[in-house]
Amino acid sequence: MKIATWNVNGIRKRQPEFLAWIGYEQPDVVCLQETKASPTQLDEALCELPGYHCFWHGAGGYSGVSLNVRADTVGEPMFSHPSFDRETRVVQATFGSSLVVASIYVPNGGKDFADKMVFLEEMEEWAADTIASGNELIICGDLNITRTDMDVHPKERKPRTIGQRPEEREALENILRSGALTDLGRAFDPENDGLFTWWAPWRNMRQRNIGWRLDYVLASPSMTRSAKGCIVQAQVGTSDHAPVVATFDV
Repeated sequence: MKIATWNVNGIRKRQPEFLAWIGYEQPDVVCLQETKASPTQLDEALCELPGYHCFWHGAGGYSGVSLNVRADTVGEPMFSHPSFDRETRVVQATFGSSLVVASIYVPNGGKDFADKMVFLEEMEEWAADTIASGNELIICGDLNITRTDMDVHPKERKPRTIGQRPEEREALENILRSGALTDLGRAFDPENDGLFTWWAPWRNMRQRNIGWRLDYVLASPSMTRSAKGCIVQAQVGTSDHAPVVATFDV
C-alpha cells in the first residue's frame, strides 16, 4: 500500500501536475491539503478521478482537504469528519473496521495562535481515542510545525517564529506519545538535516534546499511495523510543499 500526502496550495492551479503525478505514481491513498476550492468549483477530472473514490472537503479559496482512495486495491471507505474539524481542515476514511486514515491541515497560527493550540489539543484527544477504540491510525498532512531544529535549515531557525515555537513542538510530541504514533519520515531518515517539505517561494529557496519540514505521515504501531519507506519527493510540482509518500507491506 502506498499512501501519499501533499499540500498542493490550490488544486485548481495545480490540477494538471496533480493529475500527471497521480497517473504515474498511482498511490493507493492520496491526502491533499490547502486545496482552496469547494467541491462545486472542481472539474469533473478531479471529482470523478478514474479508479478512485474521492472526497473533497472545501469551502472556497481558503484551507480545504481531500482524500482519494483507489477502488481496485483498497475498496470503498467510509468518509467522515472528527469533531475537531473546522474551516474544512480534516477528513478521515475508515477502511473495514480497523484502519483510519486522516488528511489534516493544521492552522498556521499566524492569525490566531491560541486557536492553533486548541486544535492540536483536540487532535491529540481524537488520536488517542481512535487508537484506544482498537483502530490503527495513519495521520497525513501539513501539520505546520517543525518537530525539532533539525527540521529547519540553519538560516531559517528563529525560536519564536510560529512553526518553531516550543509549545507547538511539545503539542506535536504529545500527539505522538498519546497515540503511540511514529513519524515515518524521520524514522526512515533519522540523520538527514536536509529533509524538508516546504520552501519559501522566493530567492530560489527550494533549489538551494533552504526549507522546513512541515508535512508528515504518522503511523500507529501495527502500521509502523509494516512500513517499508517514507520519502519526500522534493522535485515534484510547483506548490511550495512537496509530496511525502509512505509505503506499507499490507
